[in-house]
Amino acid sequence: MTLADQVNTVERALGERMLRHAFTIMRSWVHELGLSFYMDRIQTIEDNYDQVFDYFLSADDPERDTLLNKLTGEAYRLSDEIYADLRLRRGLSPQMVGFNPENPQSVMQYFNACVHLQEEDFRWFRALINDPERRTLALLTIQSLSINLRECFNEHAFMLLIEAMSSEVDLVSEQAGSAVIFLLAHYDVRIDFFPEIEDAFVEAVGDGHEAYMAMIAHIEMCKPMAGETHRLTSVEAVDQLLKMMRTPGEEREMGNYIAIMPESEREYMRGIVQILPDTWVYDVLVGENEERQQHAEEAYLHIGHLEPMLDRLPEAERWLVQRLRSKEATAHDYINYGHCCLLRGDRMMAYESYVQARQMCESLREFYNIFRPDRGFLVDRGVPVEQVYMLEDQIVRAGT
Repeated sequence: MTLADQVNTVERALGERMLRHAFTIMRSWVHELGLSFYMDRIQTIEDNYDQVFDYFLSADDPERDTLLNKLTGEAYRLSDEIYADLRLRRGLSPQMVGFNPENPQSVMQYFNACVHLQEEDFRWFRALINDPERRTLALLTIQSLSINLRECFNEHAFMLLIEAMSSEVDLVSEQAGSAVIFLLAHYDVRIDFFPEIEDAFVEAVGDGHEAYMAMIAHIEMCKPMAGETHRLTSVEAVDQLLKMMRTPGEEREMGNYIAIMPESEREYMRGIVQILPDTWVYDVLVGENEERQQHAEEAYLHIGHLEPMLDRLPEAERWLVQRLRSKEATAHDYINYGHCCLLRGDRMMAYESYVQARQMCESLREFYNIFRPDRGFLVDRGVPVEQVYMLEDQIVRAGT
């Protein structure tokens, strides 16, 4: 089992609060490191876990879950510490000792790779986030730190990004908000065990407007892009593409940066966008605000995701009809309109819409890449699976 597989297993086990499963792998890491104090800490958590389990067998007390959450949070913290040391031992990440604060490349490398951030790093970043003259470095640091946090969870660094959401520099505030939203969605289960992070985020968003707009901007940026590069203006930079590098010979303004997002990063972004409506983060930002609900739903429809509006199909269909009448309609739009027709029983109109989408796609494979992920919710909403397969079969004929 690779280290990445082990990390995924540990996170999955802790996400389900199965601590013993996680400890099996964590103990193997400790044996490799040869650091006995980690073994002592694992044993302490395990002993407390046994006490909570004995309590579970003998009593029915709602505080049991609180105790178990606390223990799981401690296990998460410990697994992150051990993992960071293991990365250093195996040479997977350097033990960085400093960086050139005026060199974007140096800043990005440091915050993207360092597994043991120092207190002076946090002080440097705090001074940076409210300085409009150095916003470029602040934006690069936020991006690099968020990439690092995806792999090496760090409570202190996470809280620092939340703090940056209150920056007096709008671009910095909005980009920090985007990074935090996506990280919280990525760590949706884990954050349950770190209430201080959840509380800090809720306090930071206030009424949620700025963070909400950052979320919508991120959703919009998940539209398919042609090619591997996309030139940014200074305004578009807030949409936080995840990798940025300076164009040689040009002035060091954000408008002169080129963002490169490999397909793997775009796939990650699309995955997070897909799960976002089912997270507490989305609930905090959108809540019961009807205007925001409508705005978010339309943003999702714009990038081809019908799922957030499955309970409001008439509204989705009206929006899609207007979209199909415009010159901006995509294959996603025709497929989603076909879904609406199929779910209300108009199979002929659904088929015609799917055929139109197929004709807009360069290949049958491209059509199926859009259509097939939706099979599940069509079946869940009552469409017989045989009908879904029959429609697909006829689409093959229509495309020849």
